[in-house]
Amino acid sequence: MTGGQRILIAGLAIMVAAVCFSPASAAGLRNIDNSSAQEVVDGMANKLSRGVANTATGWLELPKQVYVTWQESGPTKGILLGPLKGVGMTVVRTLSGVGELATFFVAWPGFYDPYLDPPYVWEKE
Repeated sequence: MTGGQRILIAGLAIMVAAVCFSPASAAGLRNIDNSSAQEVVDGMANKLSRGVANTATGWLELPKQVYVTWQESGPTKGILLGPLKGVGMTVVRTLSGVGELATFFVAWPGFYDPYLDPPYVWEKE
């Protein structure tokens, strides 16, 4: 291994340790250790359903972003910038859905919190 690779691996290890052993997990926030089995299963089910929904409906970001940009900035920007924002958000929402599907059993981020805000395409920002 080169020196740069060692530094990169050491940096990643430090970041993982900082996240895993952060004081927030011991400060009374919800986590697997202080939650009932039903809360854990509910969190997993919610994360799984968000993953399915966002993977299936990520394409709705395209018309949504055209509409939102039109409403906020006028028709010209809505027509020109809306589709660009929509394509970008389609990719982001769909990939976040795939990520939630792949990691629904992991209580991350937070306690099965959504990756995006708003959690679903049809909710207001």
